[in-house]
Amino acid sequence: MAHVTVSRHIPVSHDRVWDALADLKSHTDWMRDARSIDFTTDRTTGKGTRLEVLTVIGPLRTTDVMEVVGWEEGRSIDVRHEGLVTGEGTLRVDPEDDGSVVVWEERLTFPWWLGGPVTSWLARPVLAAAWRGNLRRLEESLTDRLRR
Repeated sequence: MAHVTVSRHIPVSHDRVWDALADLKSHTDWMRDARSIDFTTDRTTGKGTRLEVLTVIGPLRTTDVMEVVGWEEGRSIDVRHEGLVTGEGTLRVDPEDDGSVVVWEERLTFPWWLGGPVTSWLARPVLAAAWRGNLRRLEESLTDRLRR
């Protein structure tokens, strides 16, 4: 299992950061690995939302099938990955005096025929770098909006 946690301080109010995280469709704006998001339920926010995300990281291209299994308004979104790669993930935002901290945690399992534990071990630093970049782009998009 690949267990990856990244975080970033973002000098933007908690409410604005939460609004960006809660707008699942807009994640393709700042997640470079998420090429497209298609909802497979009528709902697009909250627990029970199901989505398919075309995900590309290096040579790996897959449709990540996800269900939102937890939604704490203003705080966190928990997902279950049900596609080729399985596992759980959480995006959480914590308020700070001078902004917010976003924490992204994933616990992912690769199938045996894709290398299983070896691929998990190799993927950890690649995924961490990709997600740190995503959080940097999230910060850039939020701070750019404030400057306009």
